[in-house]
Amino acid sequence: MNRDDYRSIRPYLPVELGTLDCWPPAVVKTLKSLSGGPSLSNVSSGKHFAGAIADLRSSLGFRPLRPNTSLGLSLFFDNLMSKDEAEKWFVEVVPRLADLVLSLPALLEDHYKNAGEIGLRLLKSQQSGMVVLSQELISALLSCALFCMFPTANRGENYLPPINFDYLFGRECNMASHENKIKCLVHYFERVSTNMPSGNVSFERKVLPFTNADFWSNSTNLLCKFEIHSSGVIEDQSTELLEVDFADRYLGGLVLQLGTLQEEIRFSINPELIIGTLFLPVMADNESIEMVDAERFSNYTGYDLTFRFSGDHKDNKCLDSMGRRRTRVIAIDALEQPGSTQYKPESLVREANKAFCGFRLNPNVEGEMGVATGNWGCGVFGGDVEVKIVIPNHSGNASIPKPDNSNSSREVSWC
Repeated sequence: MNRDDYRSIRPYLPVELGTLDCWPPAVVKTLKSLSGGPSLSNVSSGKHFAGAIADLRSSLGFRPLRPNTSLGLSLFFDNLMSKDEAEKWFVEVVPRLADLVLSLPALLEDHYKNAGEIGLRLLKSQQSGMVVLSQELISALLSCALFCMFPTANRGENYLPPINFDYLFGRECNMASHENKIKCLVHYFERVSTNMPSGNVSFERKVLPFTNADFWSNSTNLLCKFEIHSSGVIEDQSTELLEVDFADRYLGGLVLQLGTLQEEIRFSINPELIIGTLFLPVMADNESIEMVDAERFSNYTGYDLTFRFSGDHKDNKCLDSMGRRRTRVIAIDALEQPGSTQYKPESLVREANKAFCGFRLNPNVEGEMGVATGNWGCGVFGGDVEVKIVIPNHSGNASIPKPDNSNSSREVSWC
């Protein structure tokens, strides 16, 4: 395929377009066997599922699965899942996921045929731009991640986070929170295997020209209207707001490893966000990532070690003109363990710029939109809550393009 966007992402995809056989014959054989269900594939347990994934990786020329991954797959699907749930997974869900992977070349061809300037590509650091993917294409790509089919060579040196699910299942961990994170992701695959959503999800790397202390000291913007909520979570706010993801520099943080803090929870209940890790390298100090229309599939309770999957979630948010759900998640990474340096001007400017970049709205977005945030950069990141309250309050209003003499203001909700 003769497209610059495709050429940039080709080394990170498991399939090559424009060839007679997009998938190697051995891969097609294994996938068709899986699509026929246990009666054809003999895959009716976590142990056999791990074997099928190992076959796919071998056919693609990848290294074998780590022993811990095979053990983790067996543990989850053979011991932690109920017998009825496991039977449904192998009889109904895995065959549909195999079909999705088989359809990936056609889905990608169709995507690039209609993508224009928003096609799937590597969005490098300091390269602003947007990628828009259909939810069906995302489900096929995430199925490849579950089957551990993405090549991993060069991802680290190009500052891309992990994308395959091998580390997720390969953690030597008996924590219930980790088990429940996997339950959220399994539930996503169960949902899309029975009722494929038809919307679109956008991922935008936003790059801000570096502003200095003078920019902020000379600002005449008033502070935002500010509300503090003693209960509730960011994603449950009833009005349309920019929802802050307390992000790691590497998008998704430890969602595919060991972690159930704010970012990992958000990516677990909105798993379509995970696919951003395929093509969005590490964020620089003047960058943020905005993700629109990632559907929420799961409910949950708790946080960190008490995190628990609590059932299905029906996301009833309306769609915009691009077919995107009106959910705007803003990934901004705070300074990690800044200690006393967080009070120095350079650190304050860095954090203000980061929030400013995240809160800036696309000019095509109609009206003003508030911000839902919380203890961004605090907790395990070690930031001072009182400092972090002031920064989004000031950055929020500074980031609104306002006509002359306008007194428009946005609201910041602190959850």
